[in-house]
Amino acid sequence: MLARLLPPPGPKRSGPLLAALLTVTAFCASDVVARSYPFGPRTRSVNDLGNQYLPFHTHLWDLLHGRADGGVLFNWQSGFGASFLPDLATYVSSPFALLVGVFPRDRIDLAVYVITVLKLACAAAAMARLLPSLRPGRWWAAGLLGASYALCGWSVSSATYNLMWLDGLIALPLLCLAGEWALAGRHRFLGIGIVAAAWTANFYTAYMATLAAGLVLLLRLWLSGLPRGQGLAAAGRACLTTALGMGLAAPLVTVVYFGSAHASPGRFTGFTPVPTRDLLARLLPTTYNFGSPALFVGTTALLLALALPFVRSAPPRVRAGWPLLVAVVTLSLQWGPTQLLWHAFAAPQGSSYRQTFVVCALLVIAAWHALSYGPPDRRALSAAGALLALTAAVASRSDLVRPLAWPVLLLAAAGALGGLFLLGRTGTRRRSLPAVCAVVLLLGTQVGEATATAAVATRLRLGHMDDYAPWGQRRQQQAEAVAEADGWPRYRTDPGREQTVGNDPLTVGGQGAQYYSSHTSDVLFRTLTALGGGWTSGGRSLQSLDNAVTDAIFSVGARVHSPPDPHQNWFPQDGSGVTVTRQEVPPLVTVRPTAARPSAFGPSPYRNQELLLGTRVYTVPRLTVRTGDGRAPRGAGGDRPGVRLDALPEGPVTGLPTITARCAAGSEVYLWTPHFAGTARLAGAPAGAPTGRFRSDPVSKIAAMQRLGTVPASGLVRVDLSPNRPSTVPDGAVGCLDTGRLRTAVERLTATGATEVSVSGGTIRARLPEGSTGTAVVAAPRIAGWRCATGDASAVPAGQYHGLIAIPLDGTSTRLTCVFHPPGLRLGTAVGGMSMLAVALLGVLTAVRRRRGTGPASEDGLYKRA
Repeated sequence: MLARLLPPPGPKRSGPLLAALLTVTAFCASDVVARSYPFGPRTRSVNDLGNQYLPFHTHLWDLLHGRADGGVLFNWQSGFGASFLPDLATYVSSPFALLVGVFPRDRIDLAVYVITVLKLACAAAAMARLLPSLRPGRWWAAGLLGASYALCGWSVSSATYNLMWLDGLIALPLLCLAGEWALAGRHRFLGIGIVAAAWTANFYTAYMATLAAGLVLLLRLWLSGLPRGQGLAAAGRACLTTALGMGLAAPLVTVVYFGSAHASPGRFTGFTPVPTRDLLARLLPTTYNFGSPALFVGTTALLLALALPFVRSAPPRVRAGWPLLVAVVTLSLQWGPTQLLWHAFAAPQGSSYRQTFVVCALLVIAAWHALSYGPPDRRALSAAGALLALTAAVASRSDLVRPLAWPVLLLAAAGALGGLFLLGRTGTRRRSLPAVCAVVLLLGTQVGEATATAAVATRLRLGHMDDYAPWGQRRQQQAEAVAEADGWPRYRTDPGREQTVGNDPLTVGGQGAQYYSSHTSDVLFRTLTALGGGWTSGGRSLQSLDNAVTDAIFSVGARVHSPPDPHQNWFPQDGSGVTVTRQEVPPLVTVRPTAARPSAFGPSPYRNQELLLGTRVYTVPRLTVRTGDGRAPRGAGGDRPGVRLDALPEGPVTGLPTITARCAAGSEVYLWTPHFAGTARLAGAPAGAPTGRFRSDPVSKIAAMQRLGTVPASGLVRVDLSPNRPSTVPDGAVGCLDTGRLRTAVERLTATGATEVSVSGGTIRARLPEGSTGTAVVAAPRIAGWRCATGDASAVPAGQYHGLIAIPLDGTSTRLTCVFHPPGLRLGTAVGGMSMLAVALLGVLTAVRRRRGTGPASEDGLYKRA
C-alpha cells in the first residue's frame, strides 16, 4: 500500500524521502544530545512506555514465537486471566508492531525504538505526500514541512513514549489524502483500505484523525467552489469510504469498546484549560510540560502559517479559510465539551491534549499554502515576524519558557526569516546560489530546533515521570527463576510483589495478579481491592498480593521474591537476591458448598479472604496506635476510618509511630494500610525479616497488604511505622494468620477439587471427583465473555462466586468446560463481514460502469474546475 501512495520517480518522490531523512536525523540526534537509549545511558522507558507498551510488545513477541500462556483472545499471565484482544487492538495492532518478532526477546527496548523511528519517518513522508495534492509546490518544501509535522511538539514530548499514538500521526495525512481522492472520485478502494488500516492500527487516534480529515475536506469543498450537487456527491463518497473502512475494522473496534465498558472506571480529574500564555508558549521550541498542548511545529512552519493571511498572491478564501480552521480547532482544545468530542466522549486519564497533533497538522498545511503561492514578500514576512514577536512576548510570562528557549528561538527565527528572505530574492532562479543557500538554511534551522526540542523533552520527562531500566540482569534472573518454578496450569507462578514494571508477568513470565491496561476489568479491580490488593494509576494498574491466603485462593504455588528494583529510589535497598518460595495450593478448579444466602464483601480484607477461602484463619486484634512521642493520634473521618499520622520530619527522630496488638504466638502478622506511605517493620524481628514498603497517595495509588513476620512467643505485636507523607491507619489494620488452619483448608479444597485441569487458549477443562455437588469455582476473575458447561450440557454464561467464575454442579457430571469469547467480537465480525460484502458489491458495480464507459470523472477535470 505504501508503494502505491508514493508518487512516481522524480521530484514528487523526493519530498517524502527528504522528509523521512530529516525526521530520522533530527530524532536520533536528539537522543544523542540527551544521552538517551540507545545512544546513551539514560533510559527512555518512562511512564506507560515501560509499564504497559514494552510489556505488551514483549507478549506479542511471545505470541509470535509460541511462548505465551494463552493466545490472541485470552491472556493467562496477567490479572489471573484477562481478555487479550482489546489489549492487542489498543496497544499492538499496528503493522509496525510485528517487527518485534525479528529482534531477540531481550532487545524489545531496541525494537520499540526502531518502530518509533520508522513511524515518525512514515508520518513525515505521508504529510510530504499530502501537501502537493492540496496544491502544487516545491518538493523540498514538502520535505521540510513533512518533517516539521512529524517532529511537532506533540510527537517528541508525548507520542514517542505512547508509540501507538504515532499511528494516528501517520493516519491523519493519509486520511486527508483519501478525502482528496473522494473529492476527485478516484482511488475509492485504496481510500477504504487506508481508513480500515488507520482504525485497525490505533482506533483512538484514528478517531481524532478522521474528525480532522473531515474538517479539512469540508474546507476544501468550500474553497473549491463546486456546485452544490458535485459537492454533496464528493461528501457522500467520503462518508461512504469512511463508513466502509471503519466497518472493515469493526472486529477490533467493537471488542475495544466493550473492553472499555467493562474496565475499571479509573480516577479522572476534571478538565481545566491552560492559560493563554502557556498555550502560546508551547508554540516555541524547547518548551515542555505534560499537561499542556505541545503545538510546536518549527519556527519556519509557524512563520509561514502566520504569514498566510498576508500573502496577497493567495485567493481571499485561502487566506481566510485555513487560518480560521486553525484558530477554531485550537480553541476547541480549551473548551470542555469539544475536549470530550475529540476524545470520543471519554475523559482521558492523564494528558488532556491528545488531539494536539491535529492542530500541528493544520499549521503545517497552512504553512504549505503560504509557500505554494511563492515565497512571502516583505510585507507578509514582517507581519508574521511581528505576530511571532507578540506570541513570544505573551509566552514569556509562562513558566514553561526556560532560558534555553530564547537563544534557540532567536537562532531559529533568524534562520527562518533569512532563508525565506533569500528565497524571495531568487525569483525563478531555483538553482542559483541564493536559492541553494536559502534551502540549506531552512532545512538546517528545522533540524536544529527540532533536535533541541526533542532533546529537552527527553531530559525533562525523566525529571517528573517514573522511569524504568531496559532489560538487564534483574529481569533476566527473574525470568530464569519463573521458568524454573513454572508449573502452569497445575499451579500459578507469581513473578513477585517487588515489581519491576506494572506488567511483570508479560516480561518475565508467570501467571500473577499484576495487570496494567486501559481494559483492566472492574470485577478484578473490585475483587483484589476487597482482598487487600494495591493499585496505581487510579485502579488501572493492579499489583501482586504476597499473601498466603490469596495464594491458596488463586492457586499460586510458586512465588518469586526480588529485592526492590535498584533503578528506583522509592525505598532503601537490601542485598538479597532473587529467590523462590513454594507452597501446596488447591487446583485451579475447586468445589464449594452452595450457600443459601451468599455473603457480600465487607470492609475487612481479612474477612473477605476468609469468605473466598471458606474457613476462618485470621485473628483481627484490637489495636493501639501511638505517635512517635507516645500520644494517641487524631481520628480520620470521611471514607477512611481510622487514625491519621503525619510524615516524619527530616533528620533524626526521637521515636517512631507504633501499632501494638496481641495475637497467638507463631501466627503470621500482616499489615493492611491502603492509605499509608512509608515503611513498617515488626519490632524485635530478627535480621532478614521482611520490611513492609507501602506506596499510596490521595488520588491514584493505594498500598497492598504485606506480611511483616511471625508473632513472638510473648504474643505482643508491635509494628514500627515510618511514614514519608501524611497517612491513615485503618481500623482492623493487623491480621494474624493461623498457618495450621490455612493448611487444613488447603488440604480440604485439594481433596474435593478437580483431579485434572487443562488449559488451551481461552478454554479450561477440568475433571471433578464423582458425585461433586455445590459450586465449582475457577480461580480466575469472572470477566464478561465466559460461558461454561458441565458434562454434555450446553454452555451458558458463567456464574460468579465473589468475583470468580462459578458453575453449579448437579452431582452427576464429572467434566467441566469453560470457554471465553471476547464481548463484541461476534458483533464486530458481523459488521466487518457486511462491510466486506459491500466493498465487493461496490467493486462489481464499478467494474460494470467502467465496461459501459460511465466511470467517475477524471481527477484532472475535477481539479481544473476546483
